[in-house]
Amino acid sequence: MARTNTEKVNTVLTRNTFWFQTQSFEQKSEADIIALKETLLVVRNQIQTQNLTKKLIDDLILEKKNGLKALLALTGFSNETFKRLITFIRIVDDEELSKLCYKDHWMEESDSGKSDVKEWSNSKIEKKIRECANFRRGIVNLFFEGCTVPVLSETLPLFELKKLGVSKLSFEVEAMVDTLIRYKEKGSYSGKEQNNAEVVIQNLLDDMEVSFERSIDLEKLKESAPNQKRTMDFIIPDQKDPQIIIEASYLTTTSSGQGDKAKTEIAIRDLIKKHYPNTHFWGFVDGIGWYVRKRDLGRMVEAFEDVFTLEESELKRFSELLTEDGA
Repeated sequence: MARTNTEKVNTVLTRNTFWFQTQSFEQKSEADIIALKETLLVVRNQIQTQNLTKKLIDDLILEKKNGLKALLALTGFSNETFKRLITFIRIVDDEELSKLCYKDHWMEESDSGKSDVKEWSNSKIEKKIRECANFRRGIVNLFFEGCTVPVLSETLPLFELKKLGVSKLSFEVEAMVDTLIRYKEKGSYSGKEQNNAEVVIQNLLDDMEVSFERSIDLEKLKESAPNQKRTMDFIIPDQKDPQIIIEASYLTTTSSGQGDKAKTEIAIRDLIKKHYPNTHFWGFVDGIGWYVRKRDLGRMVEAFEDVFTLEESELKRFSELLTEDGA
C-alpha cells in the first residue's frame, strides 16, 4: 500500500540522523587531520630552530606524503584554487612569472597552445613535484614571492594574493589569524553580491541609461512552458517587449553541474527562439572555471547568439553592440 505524503514527511522528521557519518569515515578523516597537524608542527619546530628557508619548504613537499596539503593548509589555499593557479601559470605568457616558476624547465609540449591546455589532476601535480626539481622549486618560489609579481597582483583576487608570502610560511601569529579569518570568510567573500558579474553588468547598463528588468520570468514562457522556464538575469527593456535577454555565468570553480547548466541554457535558447523569434539572447561567460572545462564551455556558448567576458575590451564591445541595436 502506498504511503501518504504526510507519512513520508513524518519519516524524515522523526527518523532523521541530523548529521550522518560512518565510523570508518570519521576515523579516516580524523587520522588525516592528525597527520596534517603533526606535519605542520614538525615544520614549525624546524623553522624555529633552523630558520625559514626555501629548501625547508622544498623538502616538505618532496619528502612528506601530505607535504603539499600541509603547505596549502598553512597558507589558506584551497586545493582547487591552487590547481587553477598552476593552470594560470601554464597559459599566461609573462616573463617575470615564468622566470620565478622556472616555467621553461617543466612545460610540456601539450602546453604549447593555449586552446589545448587541460588542467592537471592532483595526481599529475604530485607526480610532477616528485619527479621535477624545477617544478618543485617554482612552487616554492610562488609561495615565497608570488605576491610581488605584477601579473598575479593584477589578476589574482587580493583575497587570494595575500595568502602568498613569507609571513604565512613563518607561522607568524598575525598571519595565522589572517588564515583563519580567510578560511571562515571564503564562502561569504565568493558569494557577496558586490563581487558578482551581474553587478558589473547592471552598473554598465545604468551608466548607459538603458532600461532593463532583473531576475524575472518571461511572460510567454510562464504560460507555455512553466516547467522549463527560468528566471532571466537581464531583460532589455522589459518582459513585455524583450529585445535583448542576457544571462551571466562567472565561475572560478568547477563542477559536474556546468554541463547541466549548459544544457539548461540551450533549452532556454530554443524556447526564446520559438516564443520571441526577434529577441537576441546574449551571454556573459567568464572565469577560469570555464577555461578549464572546455567541453562544457563549448556547449555553454552554443546557447547564445553572442558571448562576452568581463574584460574591458569585451565590456566596450558589449556597449557598442547595445548601442547599435538601439537599446
